[in-house]
Amino acid sequence: MFGGVVGGALIVSLIAWGGIYRTPNSLSADGVNRTTTVTLQEDSAIIKAVEKVSPSVVSIVSTRNVRSLFGNFEQTGAGTGFVIQANGLIATNKHVVSEQAKYTVLTADGKSYDAEVAAVDSLNDLALIKINALNLPVVDLGDSDALKVGQRVIAIGNALGEYQNTVTTGVVSAMGRSITAGGSDGASEKLEGLIQTDAAINPGNSGGPLVNLAGQVVGINTAIDLQGSQIGFAIPINSAKSAIASYLASGKISRPMLGIRYINITKEVAALNNLSVNAGALVVAGDTPDQPAVTPGGPAAKAGIKEGDIIVSIDNQKIDKDHSIISILRKYKPGDSVSIKLLRNGKEAQVTVKLGELK
Repeated sequence: MFGGVVGGALIVSLIAWGGIYRTPNSLSADGVNRTTTVTLQEDSAIIKAVEKVSPSVVSIVSTRNVRSLFGNFEQTGAGTGFVIQANGLIATNKHVVSEQAKYTVLTADGKSYDAEVAAVDSLNDLALIKINALNLPVVDLGDSDALKVGQRVIAIGNALGEYQNTVTTGVVSAMGRSITAGGSDGASEKLEGLIQTDAAINPGNSGGPLVNLAGQVVGINTAIDLQGSQIGFAIPINSAKSAIASYLASGKISRPMLGIRYINITKEVAALNNLSVNAGALVVAGDTPDQPAVTPGGPAAKAGIKEGDIIVSIDNQKIDKDHSIISILRKYKPGDSVSIKLLRNGKEAQVTVKLGELK
């Protein structure tokens, strides 16, 4: 199993989100307040970005028959997606299309299409769906690695299940966040390397695009923090890019794995476990026998990695709060070899691991 369990991780609900903008006052030499001018400039950029992206944003409607003690009834749900290829390939959240249901896509021009799930990502809350269409407007995918804390972003999504887009704004609050996300069915999923934003959240926005002021998609809205106020999360688009490339090349989303279970090291984790470092990933077993620290026969086991080892870096990329193992490995394919620097009993060691495929 490849994943991370973070002590004190946020527990969130899988939906999506948005925000409110404030500009500081700016006085010229003659004392004239220029706040309005600054606001109008950014408002104009937001409007242009929304106009650029909105034609590619779609509503995803799920319909399924449910049996109950009171008879059968039809249950519907709604989410959001966006077109990434003109021939009908659409990106959304995995949890939006996780049920056995009929899926319908409503495009911005009001047309309706039957949809099929093309592929799901075993590493992220990401799915690709397909509709039979041509010449659809597509989004421009940006570079999520270029995002900066404090940068303005825009969330676009389906308005409260009403199949029309809402637009909300916020800022990037943090990068590389790790969360445990819980769905309405009680299941949970660990997500790492996420974008955190203070944007306001609306149900139904799951799978919608997070956009920069240039009108480029930099993330996929995926979760809201139920313990805090206006804390939302998004999958970095660069992580989705590798999944899309994998699907286009092979017809499926293939993700690499080390075959370990670990916790990200923080100052608190280091103190509790008497560790000599405040960053990295500690290889640990879970609470049950089916959660070994190192998967028997897996890539890490073959390379000699053991429980209690601290992974310091992968191909010279340090593991820290901004660079998790998952965010680093998303750049690789199953079968690639990586050089791992680790600490064992206070001594450095170097091993080479041939990455397996995450199932």
